[in-house]
Amino acid sequence: MWRTGTGPSLRRAARLCSSTQPKASHTNFTARPHAEKQRRRRVREEGILSSQHGSAEGKAVKWSEKQKIAYTGPTPPGAKKDTSLPFPSCYSPEYVESSWYQWWEKEGFFSPEQHERLPHAVDQTFSLCIPPPNVTGTLHLGHALTVAVEDALVRWRRMQGCRVLWVPGCDHAGIATQTVVERRLLRQTGRHRRDFKRDEFLEEVWKWKNEKGDEIYHQLRKLGASLDWSRACFTMDPGFSRAVTAAFVRLCDSGLIYRSEGLVSWSCALESAISDIEVDSKELSGRTMLSVPGYENEIEFGTMLSFAYPVEGHDTEVVVSTTRPETMLGDVAIAVHPDDPRYQTVHGKHCRHPFTDRLLPIITDSMVDVELGTGAVKVTPAHDHTDFVLSQRHSLPRLTVIAGDGTMTGSCGQWLEGVKRFDARQLVVEALVEKRLFRGRKDHAMSLPICSRSGDIIEPLLKNQWFVRCDEMAKKAVQAVEERRLEIIPEYYTKTWKNWLSNISDWCISRQLWWGHQIPAYKVMLPNYEGQQEEQWVWGHSEDEARQKAAVKYGLKPDAVTLTRDPDVLDTWFSSALFPFAMLGWPDQTADLQQFYPNSVLETGSDLIFFWVARMVMLGTELTGQLPFKQVLFHSLVRDKYGRKMSKSLGNVIDPLDIIHGVTLETLQGKVKEGNLDPREQLVAMEAQRKDFPVGIPECGTDALRFALCSHKMQGEDISLSVSQVLSCRHFCNKMWQTLRFTLGVLSENRATVETIAKTAPLSSMDRWICSRLHSTVGQCEQAFDAYELHTVTSALYSFWVHSLCDIYMEYIKPLLTQQDQEAVLTTDAEHSGDVRQAAIAVLYHCVSVSLALLSPFMPFITEELWQRLQPFAPEAAAQTSLCLQPYPHSAQLAHWHFAEEERGFLLVQEVIRVARSLRAQCGITKAKPDMWAVCSPSQAEVLLRFGSAIRTLSRISALHICCSDTNGIPLSVHSTSPPKTSLVGVVDHTCQLHLHFQSGMNIEKQIVQLSQRRDRLVPKLDEILARVQSPSYLTKVPSHIREQMDSKVSALEQELKTVEDQLKLLQEMQTAE
Repeated sequence: MWRTGTGPSLRRAARLCSSTQPKASHTNFTARPHAEKQRRRRVREEGILSSQHGSAEGKAVKWSEKQKIAYTGPTPPGAKKDTSLPFPSCYSPEYVESSWYQWWEKEGFFSPEQHERLPHAVDQTFSLCIPPPNVTGTLHLGHALTVAVEDALVRWRRMQGCRVLWVPGCDHAGIATQTVVERRLLRQTGRHRRDFKRDEFLEEVWKWKNEKGDEIYHQLRKLGASLDWSRACFTMDPGFSRAVTAAFVRLCDSGLIYRSEGLVSWSCALESAISDIEVDSKELSGRTMLSVPGYENEIEFGTMLSFAYPVEGHDTEVVVSTTRPETMLGDVAIAVHPDDPRYQTVHGKHCRHPFTDRLLPIITDSMVDVELGTGAVKVTPAHDHTDFVLSQRHSLPRLTVIAGDGTMTGSCGQWLEGVKRFDARQLVVEALVEKRLFRGRKDHAMSLPICSRSGDIIEPLLKNQWFVRCDEMAKKAVQAVEERRLEIIPEYYTKTWKNWLSNISDWCISRQLWWGHQIPAYKVMLPNYEGQQEEQWVWGHSEDEARQKAAVKYGLKPDAVTLTRDPDVLDTWFSSALFPFAMLGWPDQTADLQQFYPNSVLETGSDLIFFWVARMVMLGTELTGQLPFKQVLFHSLVRDKYGRKMSKSLGNVIDPLDIIHGVTLETLQGKVKEGNLDPREQLVAMEAQRKDFPVGIPECGTDALRFALCSHKMQGEDISLSVSQVLSCRHFCNKMWQTLRFTLGVLSENRATVETIAKTAPLSSMDRWICSRLHSTVGQCEQAFDAYELHTVTSALYSFWVHSLCDIYMEYIKPLLTQQDQEAVLTTDAEHSGDVRQAAIAVLYHCVSVSLALLSPFMPFITEELWQRLQPFAPEAAAQTSLCLQPYPHSAQLAHWHFAEEERGFLLVQEVIRVARSLRAQCGITKAKPDMWAVCSPSQAEVLLRFGSAIRTLSRISALHICCSDTNGIPLSVHSTSPPKTSLVGVVDHTCQLHLHFQSGMNIEKQIVQLSQRRDRLVPKLDEILARVQSPSYLTKVPSHIREQMDSKVSALEQELKTVEDQLKLLQEMQTAE
């Protein structure tokens, strides 16, 4: 509420009351930390506008136009793409994403019926529904995140051999759709909704839906969503409408739906109650002028006005404060705290209303906050949720002074009757001033509730509506989570779940609209209705059934009963709450319902926990006797790079297709201009676009967008997605593309025969290492998928493909397979025998093939394209024609590729290669391949000998001489003499050093500067660790394994510092000698 009467004490009492008696659902317009919220918003906006006239360089997305390649193969829609065409030289999303989806869909790959044809099928079902987007709109990045996450899970389960059903759907979006069509008709015909008959208007809505409603389905297909389109579900379809009617009737029959008078959130512009999710809060820091629909001039908000009520029969007054003076015509009492000393003398007295002459009792209630305002609260039960509770406690009347159209009612008196509410506000203030009762005005921070559909200011109004009784259903929903029958992921949402459901109010489900499910309830008019005082209602699946019920109830013949159907429609969230089972044919016991209900999981944004998820659980349990799903997986919200929630009202929404196909800055700014934004918000939105996308958004492709979205940790902080991250994933796509070009070239040139993965035995140490890395990666994917940690899966796959496969293994085998390096080819090492060459080709093939399967749930288009091109070289024909139906790799099939010793040993090898490359750079060596010495422990020497070929190739050295010491410290030459004294030394760890002989022409002075800088960095680092290690409580408070790690770190730093100082001394001596 927007006045001083809504203090914390009253709010707490209101919540407590809701658990003891049914009352109307409402939005709690309570005070928030307005100043802090406003400050954060201003900081973000100023950050965007700060360099408004400066350069757009810096943090902007930097990219260059890539070559676009179109697929020109003669592939009819729905036919399989021709992958025998020449392999393009570079990755192009347009080329890759052409034709595949139409083929998948036509072949029925997304249908659960194909499960029977899978050789690896398992008797396990995986089902879920997509959160149905509004038919009016288009998908934004928040929807794209939902699609990317759900499709990854769906494709993974399908590849595992599960019977999978993922149902697409659209919500009819009652208010949103009706508003759009009303505006369209007004613009095209100049006629308002009320100028049409209801059937005529609904005909226009259906026309619009059929014209525009497919846009979302087009976007879903472009995102690669593997939905079963044969089961697509629209909430106004006949079958779904029948389910809505059945649900309403059953809940009425069981007493869970009732009709009552209660306060609702009302939009005067729409003349309808609206749901909580359709209410936006506008934070005001003080006096603010705002445009309101239906008013020519701006209206003042954010001020607190005080006025006095004279106490009847006494020479005193009680001063109250309000932000809505027009509602004072509906005041029925004044409340004070019983212990407030300021009002002890007026307890039980009355105040005279200055305009209506009513006597207002002064009541006492402990809910009143004595610290808030004057400590006296005006009570307006018909226009304030908290005051409504007070009226119940004190049996106060409820006087409605604002009508549904936003005008003042006749109970205000002729001087205000029919006057618009905000015009009446000024008239009331002027009248109070005239009567000398006005006591002042001041700025007041407040949260103003605004209808997101119409932009109108929400008005709490007292209306006869249909309500769902929620208490008992909510208790069952809480109990289901407590008993672990329903799992909420992440678990910390269980507390939110319990708190909200434990304080739930009854749910108003009436909407005064035409578009939607008309309520199947009928007002009964009896033959002697003249004396009828109270409304009488019946309900039924049809009017005939309702008539029969009324006849039985009132003991009349059916034809003696007159029925009038309720013109209102049901809240959109009521029908949405039925989606998990209505989409499967409920109330009929269909085969789909028996097989796929309950759903396996519900995945959605955390902002829908109350509006949708809780209501699905309550109604699903009540109507079917089962929970609608076994798990709820919440993902975080997507925000822009400035931390703002993506919202049409801020103009920062990005269409995923704009990232997939690319878009110019002019087009982006045109979309902002088309929106109905406040001038400042439009300025901020357009400046943010200019700074972020000075030359537009590059074409990134679907696979890159999906991979980027799934790379974020879903179950944590909100996701701040930047186009730069998506662009990086496009670069990864190109890396995959070039990897396949190399692999296909090797397979073609060597005419290699690849054995199956079970028969492929890696021979060389590097082959064993990469195979073991693949085995470990598959294991990581298994564990992370089971835990719904998709960011861990994507990270593991990216790391394997880029860092292990491309940066290391392929760089190692290129000289061997492509014969670029004759020295490497002609070496006498056993590792470079013909058998090892063939084994390396087979290992490369399987690493690529398995990786494509692992990546398929995230990047369906590029993995399908590349896998199909790999098939001519497959050791055996694939069981299925598409990668999306291949078995998902599992670690058991790669158990023979697990070489833990190679993986452990290669950690040392990687460090040796890194240090060797660093020494080459320090010496300025580019093309030459010098000798290098490694001084190390015997165990390290064994590892370096085993991976000697890889070290030579990847470090670009001609020979690696290994020296180590035995346990007595006596030098023992493994391959050669000790390293030359005039060597540049690099430290791998405290027991391993690399020595590179100084090259002629080396810049000694430059080396001295670099080593001095390195010493200056090492000294404070070592001092800091030593200070911690030498602290008095170190031995008692630090665990032993941590102390061991710290000791190793100290040893390594001390060794490195000694090496640096020795080299400095040597270089300085050489410099002096020159």
